[in-house]
Amino acid sequence: MEFNQPLLDDKGEGLKKRGARKKWNIEAYIYLIPALIIFFLFTYWPFLRTIYRSFFLTDNRGIERVFIGVQNYTDLLTSASFQNSLIVTVQYVLIVLVLGMGFGFMTAILCNQSFPGIRLFSTVYAMPMAVASSGIAMVFSIMLNQRIGAVNQILGTNISWLANPQWALISVAVLTGWLNSGINFLYFSAGMSNIDESLYESASVDGANGLNQFLYITLPGLKHISFYIIVINVIGAFQSFGQIRILTSGGPGESTNVIVHDIYRNAFLNFRFGMASAESVILFIIIAILTVFMFRTQRKEA
Repeated sequence: MEFNQPLLDDKGEGLKKRGARKKWNIEAYIYLIPALIIFFLFTYWPFLRTIYRSFFLTDNRGIERVFIGVQNYTDLLTSASFQNSLIVTVQYVLIVLVLGMGFGFMTAILCNQSFPGIRLFSTVYAMPMAVASSGIAMVFSIMLNQRIGAVNQILGTNISWLANPQWALISVAVLTGWLNSGINFLYFSAGMSNIDESLYESASVDGANGLNQFLYITLPGLKHISFYIIVINVIGAFQSFGQIRILTSGGPGESTNVIVHDIYRNAFLNFRFGMASAESVILFIIIAILTVFMFRTQRKEA
């Protein structure tokens, strides 16, 4: 019996340690409860309420009155206005994606070189991310004015940029692309700084010129960060609202009536909260499908 006592003591001490570790794990979850409650109240609960409301006709206060099932979804998918919003949104997202990533990538390449004043240029190129979309939209509304705007004065044209259906969407998309270029510049700059300089030195020794170094070292080195930038730019472009509301209010006609603005119009101008809720759910599904598709594509390429 005396020989077995140390073994029993060790076993008992091991059980105490496991019990203490289990207690500590429970305490960790208890500390997370307040944050989880706040997260649920401000994120998941509104989303669940939106899904619930999308199956109802509502009054002017947004209170559910009559259950109509999927009628809101059926009306939306067969609506010419909603179909136009889908087309306009896709066009808008593509323009914003190309311009935002293009501006950010070009400025990152320029600032990847060492020359006097590099910090000043880097600050200037990153400035769009610090500017509120509503504030810069007010500035652009003056710059794009047909009579007194700086754009027409510089180009020597007489175009009504925001009142012409052919130019309104492009004008708003250019503004949004420029706003996104600041954060894209930082992402691309961070990606370039992580590329090993010895790769460029080895390529130079082997006789590779600047173009070959760019094609076979810089671009492959930015592959993963580029995928991340594409994802956040697509999601952000689908959710654009402020600059569109201020500059065009979805017009002229419905040439800039993207889905988010159409949701606003249905809910707060037409008081069709059930329809707006259904439209929000459809927008969520579109973004979710695109995100999953992009991640699956990335995994296949990897």
